[in-house]
Amino acid sequence: MIKIYPEEVSDNIGLLRAIVKVLDDKQAVGINALCVEKQTSLCSYFIICEGRSTTHVSALADALDEIIGEAGITPLHTEGVKEANWIAIDYASTIVHIFDRNSREFYCLENLWRDSEKLDLSALLS
Repeated sequence: MIKIYPEEVSDNIGLLRAIVKVLDDKQAVGINALCVEKQTSLCSYFIICEGRSTTHVSALADALDEIIGEAGITPLHTEGVKEANWIAIDYASTIVHIFDRNSREFYCLENLWRDSEKLDLSALLS
């Protein structure tokens, strides 16, 4: 299990990087990070990924809650945990969307936010 330290999540980019690292470590599928600050005032970043099953979707959300929480960051709101086909976790500057495959294809957030900047994950994971 990876460890995230409070100083690593002290700014928006640090939090974004930590979330992506946790999702990558827990084998989330198709992770995308979008900078949406020019399109909305809701947040600066969206992270979109999927789990291989509703159990995996829940496990990804649980891992974020545990690991990011241990670093001192708790979400403002979490939605969709019971159904586990689309869990949205609001960390203020970053909103994480964890889908099952069918829901991701149906809602296609990457297409809805296609005018936003897609971030280079290799830079975030290094």
